[in-house]
This record gives sequence, C-alpha cells and structure tokens, in this order.
Amino acid sequence: MQEAPRVVTSPEALDELEREIRGRTDRLSSLLLGLHLQYSLDSEDFKAEQDLLVSQWPKPLKNDGRVPVWVRTLGGHLVPVWVTYYRRKGQRRKGKRYPGLYAGLVLLGIHDRCTPALGAEISLLAAMLGSLDEARDVLAQRGVSLDVKTLRLIAYRYAARARVAQQIESAALDDTVSGRRVVISTDGGRIRLRETQRGPKTTKGRRRYTGAWREPKVLIIYVVDAQGKREASFSPVIDAPLKGPDAVFALLRTYLQQLGITQADQVLFIADGAPWIWKRVPQLVQALGLGAEQVDEWLDFSHAAEHLGKVAALRKDWSAKARSRWRTQQRRCLLRGEIERVIAAVRNLCRGRNSKAIGAPRDYLIKNQSRMAYAKLTAMKMPIGSGAIESSVRRVVNLRLKGASIFWCRASAEAILLLRSYYKAGRWNLLKRMASSHLALLEA
Repeated sequence: MQEAPRVVTSPEALDELEREIRGRTDRLSSLLLGLHLQYSLDSEDFKAEQDLLVSQWPKPLKNDGRVPVWVRTLGGHLVPVWVTYYRRKGQRRKGKRYPGLYAGLVLLGIHDRCTPALGAEISLLAAMLGSLDEARDVLAQRGVSLDVKTLRLIAYRYAARARVAQQIESAALDDTVSGRRVVISTDGGRIRLRETQRGPKTTKGRRRYTGAWREPKVLIIYVVDAQGKREASFSPVIDAPLKGPDAVFALLRTYLQQLGITQADQVLFIADGAPWIWKRVPQLVQALGLGAEQVDEWLDFSHAAEHLGKVAALRKDWSAKARSRWRTQQRRCLLRGEIERVIAAVRNLCRGRNSKAIGAPRDYLIKNQSRMAYAKLTAMKMPIGSGAIESSVRRVVNLRLKGASIFWCRASAEAILLLRSYYKAGRWNLLKRMASSHLALLEA
C-alpha cells in the first residue's frame, strides 16, 4: 500500500482507506503480540512461575501437555499460541478434558481467551454504555466482532474476579487520607430484580418471575480542601453492592482501613435520616479506632429542609405565600444553628386535624437534633449537603440500571454496579489490576 499510493476524492473513500489501513495494522500488531506471547510462554523463568502457580492451586493438577489455544487480541484478531494445559488428576475419558487451567495464560491475565486489554475494553464499554447491544456495535466499528452473549460472559466474569480480589484485599488503594479532611456518605438506589417465582411454568414452558424493587446501597468517600471543595487530586471511592446494610458497612470499613483513615484530620459522616445508617456509624467508628474529636455526624441539610416543606404544605389554611415565608424562615434558623427554635415552631403547628401528620416530621427533627448544628459545620467549611452521594446514585444506578421494563438478574446487576462504580470514580486502572490478578482464582 505504501508503494502504490491510492488517490481518494471523497470523504467516503478516505474513510474506507483509513479503515482498511487500520485493519491491516491491527492484524500485524496481533501477529506480533502472538510472537511475544509464545516467546514468553516458552521461557524457562516463566515456566518456573507456572509450576509455582500449579503447586498453589486448590485442587491437585497434572500436566496434560501442550495444546494450541486461540487468543483474541485488542484488535479483534485471533492468534494461536501453544500453552501447557494442567487438568485435574483422575482418569481421563476419551475425547473429554477434565477441568483444569492454562497456567501460563492465567499468569498473563488472559481469561476467556481474551488479552487483558480486550477484556478491560469490553467491560468498560459494558459499564459506560446503555446496554450490551451498544457495546457490541461500538466494538464492531473497531473491528472486534463478538455477539452479546460472549460480551456478557466476559464482562460479568471480569467483574466477579475483581470483586473476589477486592475481598481478599490483594489490591489495596494507592491513595492515603493522611492529614486530609474526609467526607463519607451512603444512600440507597432502586432497581428491579428478576426473581424466580414458585409455581407452574407458563404455556411456553418458561419460569415465572417477579420484578421486585431492590435497593443497592451506594457509598462514597471523598476528600475536601480547606475551603470545603472536593479535592480533584483524590479520586473518590465509590461502590454499590447489592447487599444488606451490614455488608455495605463492612465494605466501607475495608476501604477506610486501606486509606489509613485514622491518620485523617477530620472525618465527616453525612447522610439522610435513614436509621440503618446512623445506628451503624458508631460501630464503624469504634471498629476503625477513630477518636471522638476526629468524627462528626451530620444530617443532610436538604433532607431537613424537605421535612420543613412537608410541615408547611400541611397547613391548608395558609396561603402559598405564607407557607413559603414560614419555610424560608425556618431554613434560615437551621443554617444559624437555632434547631431548638425550629422544633418549637413545628410543635406549635401540631394541632388540629393535621397534628398527627405534622408529628412525623417533628419527630424526625427531634431524633436528628444532634446532627443539625449547621452553623458549626459552615464555620468548619465542610459540606452541609449530601449532593455527592445523590449524584453517585444517579450516575451509577439510575442512568444504567433503572428504567421502564428493565429487570436484572442479581448476578448481572452486581457485575454492572461494580464496573460502573469504579468507572465513575475514576479508578478503572485499579479495577483492571484486581480483575487481572490470578489470586482471585486461587480463592475461588
């Protein structure tokens, strides 16, 4: 192509030429990668590492000889390599290979016959885009032709390996919060899970299911500067496990320990008034060994103001202007730290036909009274709102997993939540490191 330049006279012709050149160079890069792969697999030092991995494997393995394996590269091309296969010890049936592993490929992070770069690219697109169909179309434009079923398998296994590696703490966070001011928040999102329903199958032989709403708990850890603004140099930690509150706080504890939270200058817990959050915060503080002078607990200001709005809305005998004036006045009192005055104003309205309805927001304010000294928080130049966690719920959960007629299997939802959390937090490289680690397979 270099010796015989082609004349292009239109954008379409140029586009076709560029794609043709890219296809050829991708093919060349794949062949070169295959050459390097084979050279690495044949080296004596690497063979010693394979033997070490086999000796550490949970099940006894036996060398079954070298076999050809086709590996798909980032450019979408398949290249053959000869690699040693280790199978489970036992009688081998004719034409059947017992479960085992390609130790060399595992050490190189090659899973599901994909290079680490391609596996990461597929998983990233599955997290970024609105569906796996869109991911398939984008990959097809890049010359990688895979069906949706294969993409799903690769992306979900990628997330599963990363989660296992995270649980065994083999990939600690690179950052530290030593000498910094840390803000921690958590909240719940909403997705619909496809759960099998007991009973007879449909006329088409399919199992019945229910689409129950479930609440993935989203957590975020970020750092603010002396002015209360989020530090751009520290990528936030975001995760969204589809489990109960205890599992979420256990995960939060792991993250905070990896960040060295005891060395932080100030730690702020801020969230809405959900009881499942605040009854576990003291236990978490004690487990982490944080001092009382380091920790503050605050109720999100917008949620407190929202309850004031509910009280004003129940006063049907007031005009709209009067309700707005009362609400604004009480909000200002909250910001000045006059919480007793606000509670007294709400109590004065607890009479008449709406007294019972007004009693709910009144009790909410009384219960969280100790977490509403916003004047102190403003003086410290710390956030008084939980906008960070609300935004995380929207970006991680709502924009990808929540929608009309969208139902998820639990395992699929957990995979996408993990991938999307790390992508939105700007910690994709950490996820790649966890998913490529062979330690996850040793623990599986």
